[in-house]
Amino acid sequence: MKTERFLPSSQLRPFVKTFMLIESEQGMVNKLLPGTSIVMAFRYKGNVRYAEGVNAGLMPTAVITGLRNSMRLVDYTRETATLLVIFNEGGAAALFKESLHELFGTSATLDELIPHRIVSEVEERLAEAKTNSQRVAIVEQFLLSRLQETSTDLLVQRAIQRIQLANGTVRINELLADLPISQDPFEKRFRRVVGTSPKQFSKIVRLRSVINQYSSTQSLTEMAHQAGYFDQAHFIKDFRSFTGKVPHLFFQSGGYW
Repeated sequence: MKTERFLPSSQLRPFVKTFMLIESEQGMVNKLLPGTSIVMAFRYKGNVRYAEGVNAGLMPTAVITGLRNSMRLVDYTRETATLLVIFNEGGAAALFKESLHELFGTSATLDELIPHRIVSEVEERLAEAKTNSQRVAIVEQFLLSRLQETSTDLLVQRAIQRIQLANGTVRINELLADLPISQDPFEKRFRRVVGTSPKQFSKIVRLRSVINQYSSTQSLTEMAHQAGYFDQAHFIKDFRSFTGKVPHLFFQSGGYW
C-alpha cells in the first residue's frame, strides 16, 4: 500500500484537514476506527468493498461518509486507487445545505447531495489525470465551487475545541455554562454542522484518546478511569462496540487506522 498526503490550499484550510491518496497494488484490508471527520472519497481505479456490522457492499465511485460509532472494514482490491478528502470537524457544513447528522453511521453516493452531471465531470477528470497533484487540484477546484456563502459557526467550533481539549470527558452542561445558548438549539446546531450529537461526538473523542494514549503498562481500571468511566463493564461494552474487540485483544491485534 502507498499513501500520499497533500495539505489543502489556504482557501480550503478552514474546512479540509488533508487530502489522502491510497494506492494498493496487491490489495489490502484496512480496519477503520470511528473518527471525528466526515470523509469524501473518489475511487478512480479498481474496486473497494466495505463491511460494518451486518452491512456490506461495494463502495460507490464517489461517496461521502458520515461519522459513525463502530469499526468498519475496507477491502481494497488489486490495482485500486482512491482520493480521500478528510474534513475538519464541522468543515463539511460549508459545502452542503443538508443537516449532516443524516449521514451518521452511513455512506451516501455523492450524487445524492450534488447534481449527477457535476459529480460525473469530476470522476472523468480524475480518471484522465496523470499525477496525484493534478487529482488533488481537480478536487480542490470542485470543493471551492461548492463553498456556501455562510460563515463558520463559531459557537459550535468553540464547543468542538472544548470537547477535544478535555479528551471527550466534558459534560454537556459544562459546555453550555460558557455558551450563550440553551441545550435544544445548541444540540440542533451541533448535529447539523458536525454530523452527530455533542454526546456522541464526545464519546468518539474519548475512546480515540484512550487508544492514542494507550500504554502496555496500564491496567484496564486505569484505562477506564482515563476515559471518564466509573463502571468498568460500561467501558468494555463501549470499547467493544467502537473497535469490535475487548481492550486487551484489540491492542494485541494492532493494524488499525
